[in-house]
Amino acid sequence: MTIDVILPCLDEEAALAWVLGRMPAGYRPIVVDNGSTDGSARVARELGARVVAEPVRGFGAACHAGLLASSADLVCFMDADASLDPAQLPRVAGPVLDGELDLVLGRRRPSGAGVWPGHARLGNAVLARGLRRRTGVALRDLGPMRAAARVPLLSLGTADRRFGYPLETVLRAAAAGWRIGETDVDYLPRAGRSKVTGTLRGTLRAVADMRRVMADARPGPGVRRAGRT
Repeated sequence: MTIDVILPCLDEEAALAWVLGRMPAGYRPIVVDNGSTDGSARVARELGARVVAEPVRGFGAACHAGLLASSADLVCFMDADASLDPAQLPRVAGPVLDGELDLVLGRRRPSGAGVWPGHARLGNAVLARGLRRRTGVALRDLGPMRAAARVPLLSLGTADRRFGYPLETVLRAAAAGWRIGETDVDYLPRAGRSKVTGTLRGTLRAVADMRRVMADARPGPGVRRAGRT
């Protein structure tokens, strides 16, 4: 089965060769160029990836453009900055392919000191705790590596187009009664500086988007299903 891997991309030229070179067999990369000013789109094309342009800035806008462009039954999402290893995508996609879970997130495990700055890790922990309280879903990380079936994802109607997109997807999936879990993946030093975790300002912006999404969401029925760790 072919699986599409959606890679939101903003100035990731330095990372793309490593990311695309480690894509597993059967996993087809869709690089969503979200207004890059470097050679990201060109490099991605030269390396054989499909490139989709999304001129509207925003992490959620890029993710959703990739989802709309996909034609696979199963889709994965992950960052294009080399902070996550595409070779570990089968860990995340496996429980969905096996019919055990409907949505799986990669729980990030830092590979060394300084990989995950304290301010970013704290913000993530606070949001994950709020998600657990609101939905009952036993997630400890709102990680960007995730897998789910494409058509059901589209049916969720996720509306945020900024940093709240990943959280809103989980909230809507929980409200719909999806089986949701997580599995461990390595968190690596990214290529270049992160637009989010690399700065306090970027982290605060992302947390603000997610808090807004959390406040607007209606509580789901509660699904306490854990993935493989």
